[in-house]
Amino acid sequence: MTLSIRPLTGDGSPPAEGEYAQACEVSGATRWLYLSGQIPVAPDGSLAPDFTGQCEQVWDNLETQLRAAGMTLDNLVKVTTFLSDRQYALENREVRIRRLGGRQTALTVIVTGIFDEAWLVEIEAVAAA
Repeated sequence: MTLSIRPLTGDGSPPAEGEYAQACEVSGATRWLYLSGQIPVAPDGSLAPDFTGQCEQVWDNLETQLRAAGMTLDNLVKVTTFLSDRQYALENREVRIRRLGGRQTALTVIVTGIFDEAWLVEIEAVAAA
């Protein structure tokens, strides 16, 4: 069976403005990948000083883990983003929309304290193949 990830929105759901799915139905998956929270630290140990730089690094790190499993962003089913402050919500949305390039995943964004106070964003995800 071929992998299918189908975005769903039930009747009576609040609008999602086309950038994410209220739900994702997966069929034909034979492998699941659960990605730990990806942090904004580069392979050389550096940390960008600004939110956009950190967010880009987190997405780079997430794609690195997907590639290690022979997957791409096309395999993402669920993304959970942790923001250190609500002020980063718009920048986060802009980076996410650009990096996903029209792909719709189930999505949760949580504003919370993050393990290292220097980290402004962390993203965990689930992928299927």
